[in-house]
Amino acid sequence: MHTAAQSQEPTAAETKSPEPSLYAQLGGEAAVDAAVDRFYAKVLADDRVSDFFEGVDMQRQAAKQKEFLIFAFGGPVTYSGQDMRAAHAHLVEEKGLSDMHFDAIVELLGETLREMGVEENLIAQAAAVAEIVREPVLNK
Repeated sequence: MHTAAQSQEPTAAETKSPEPSLYAQLGGEAAVDAAVDRFYAKVLADDRVSDFFEGVDMQRQAAKQKEFLIFAFGGPVTYSGQDMRAAHAHLVEEKGLSDMHFDAIVELLGETLREMGVEENLIAQAAAVAEIVREPVLNK
């Protein structure tokens, strides 16, 4: 015997597929890996921001960035890294990390994604995700 609740057809909201995450739309882990590797090559070659990475273990840095972006873009990982404010405080205090530098990083991320053939609307979504961490990264 069926109850009324069991025999009801699902509503449109229940049958509508959830929107794929930005992570999925970008191409998943392989795409994030490739993007981060290309991105850091650009960062290290850019005089506006390369000084912030002097003496940094770039393999470790890239691994942390990949983990963060997978998390931030809605992928299947929980970010286990340091709080953004704590992780960047010394760069603000000692090296003057500012909005200009943050803007350069967002610009380089956009260039990287563009080179990889990512659609502009997805690049804009990635930039919006970056904007969420601007204030903590810059210790504002």
